[in-house]
Amino acid sequence: MGEWIAPADSFIALGDSFTEGLDDWRPDGTPRGWADRVAEHLGERRPGFRYANLAVRGKLLDEIVAEQLPVAERLRPDLVAFCAGGNDIIRLSCDTDDLAARFDAALQRLTATGARVFVFTGFDLGRMHPVIRRLRGRVACYNELMRASADRHGATVVDLWGMTPLADPRTWGRDRLHLTAEGHRRVALRVLETLGEPVTDDWRTPLPAAEPAPWRHRQVEDLRWMRDFVMPFVRRRLQGHKAGDGFAAKHSDLLPLSTGGHPAT
Repeated sequence: MGEWIAPADSFIALGDSFTEGLDDWRPDGTPRGWADRVAEHLGERRPGFRYANLAVRGKLLDEIVAEQLPVAERLRPDLVAFCAGGNDIIRLSCDTDDLAARFDAALQRLTATGARVFVFTGFDLGRMHPVIRRLRGRVACYNELMRASADRHGATVVDLWGMTPLADPRTWGRDRLHLTAEGHRRVALRVLETLGEPVTDDWRTPLPAAEPAPWRHRQVEDLRWMRDFVMPFVRRRLQGHKAGDGFAAKHSDLLPLSTGGHPAT
């Protein structure tokens, strides 16, 4: 059963590329993602429902706290999604205790607004490429510290680590860092279930059996991934560039949803 009690008439999502919606693309080329999907579902049942998505790809925890959290404090929505720290985790070095302490301070500020706040555990990376899998211990440690923080401040935890279908590499995009549309759909279902919202689909439904890929094909795909994504990522970091440079929040104010799921302008 979900934990949500009171109806929510307004919703703000804070975060990075996961919450912005990469790689779940609309026909017009803009990202949709789990947060838009959740807002669309909530808006169907609540006339005048308002939504904002402040998430921007590449943002670190401190940037989310500095740039997005004050907006949520000012607008005071009924419901807030707060997902931050993933880009800190994938850096070459990361002190998870210090990261969690800063997350805790931010969560305290958010819950003090009176909003219902939900946070996310990180994904289980156990079936990902070894380069990514090496972060699994960091993610697990951060997850437990976030759970403790949520318990202290009365926030709700959406458990992504336990979502077995998302351990399947087919739910991840070509860069292996962002979910596909199907992955975002399942996360949205998980969020709605956690909030006690009625849904008709089940995020637990297994993916169809995969055709076994030949060893050579897997090796070629791994090399292509290293060439097209890992090396450019490292190069940009060394040059001081970040994924979010030049990007702004896609829905920066609390507005009613228009037809098609976008906030009205």
